[in-house]
Amino acid sequence: MRKVSLWLGHANLPSTEVYLRADPTEKLEALAAMVPPMLKPGRFRAPDKLLAMLSTVKRRPDYAE
Repeated sequence: MRKVSLWLGHANLPSTEVYLRADPTEKLEALAAMVPPMLKPGRFRAPDKLLAMLSTVKRRPDYAE
């Protein structure tokens, strides 16, 4: 509980307890409502320019694929 309190920036543990005991459905609804409207759902596709730049980067000899 202390770690969660620190993550949330709470001054004391009782204020964190309210969040820990909240209904999980309500937590998920709150998170879903906080998605910035400018983001589009879907998968990220890297531009060709970025892929070309990344292909020129040298790998370290100990790099594991």
